[in-house]
Amino acid sequence: MIHLKNIDVTFNSDNRVVQAVKDVSLTVEKGDIYGIVGYSGAGKSTLVRTINVLQPPTSGEVIVDGINFLTLNKKELRAKRKKIGMIFQHFNLMRQRTVASNVAYALKGSGLSKQEVKAKVDELLDLVGLADKKEAYPSQLSGGQKQRVGIARALANDPEILLCDEATSALDPKTTQSILALLKELNKKLSLTIVIITHEMQVVKEICNKVAVMENGEVVESGDIVSLFTAPKNPLTKEFINTATHIDQTLEKIFSHPSLLTRDSKTVLANITYVGESTSTPLIASLYAQFGVTTNIIYGNVEILQQTPIGNLIVELSGDLRQREKAIAYLEAKEVTVDVLDVRPIYTAPEEVKIS
Repeated sequence: MIHLKNIDVTFNSDNRVVQAVKDVSLTVEKGDIYGIVGYSGAGKSTLVRTINVLQPPTSGEVIVDGINFLTLNKKELRAKRKKIGMIFQHFNLMRQRTVASNVAYALKGSGLSKQEVKAKVDELLDLVGLADKKEAYPSQLSGGQKQRVGIARALANDPEILLCDEATSALDPKTTQSILALLKELNKKLSLTIVIITHEMQVVKEICNKVAVMENGEVVESGDIVSLFTAPKNPLTKEFINTATHIDQTLEKIFSHPSLLTRDSKTVLANITYVGESTSTPLIASLYAQFGVTTNIIYGNVEILQQTPIGNLIVELSGDLRQREKAIAYLEAKEVTVDVLDVRPIYTAPEEVKIS
């Protein structure tokens, strides 16, 4: 559906050249909810704006539904853009217009009669759960309601693609969940292909089936969501995932309370990740029977990503080094990922000082 090939975007600013996007290639299939995640300045918004050529790339190809958008004239490009809706972080609603009028504005030049526009607007507002707000003004709406108006407006021309530029960043967590649920519903109901730009891996975890991680204008890692969450390769990807799965916060709490940890050199702390069927298999319980390695579970949770259960445990593995290594190899042979967090003694008691 969307193929970006070797995309470069370069700006000239204050007598210097800034390369915002560097040789990026990615493919979004029809029906995907594709996340592009990265910190501010990573180049993700610039990259996504090349899809509808609001930001023309310096070089590369933008192919949407088999058509290279960079070969189109202005009139042809305008027509194609109507099939690509876009929603924004700050909603971009017109304050002087009612909710219905904001949505209807997107239908200017559509050739529909007033009655047809009214019917279309009513249908869209009902679709996003705002049928009772059509005569309200933006100032009378909550942030989540404003974003729903933005979504209705973006859907006015029956797009096949929806681009979401930090669409939930200005919303509280509960409202974010409701907007993500709406987008997921629209993806299924309307066969929409959705591209989401965000700096929050939590958003990607909730809704996306594929993800690309950007840093300094480059895609440093990409793939399906389950693979990235269970076996990330890039340090930045690991950082994002640890934040989304709350591993970082959990480890911080654990290390700030030494009483939770065993204080000997035969014990290591490890993060264990299960995927799919292995989540329900009692592998941990068998480590002592087979290898004499005891397991102390300090933290655990199970999440469902794309209908796949994924479990995370933070555990202490205690036993002789050789036996621990055998136990870890056994787990890895069962397709369980084991990340040893610290191979040193967790705690060393201070030497006793004798006062003579």
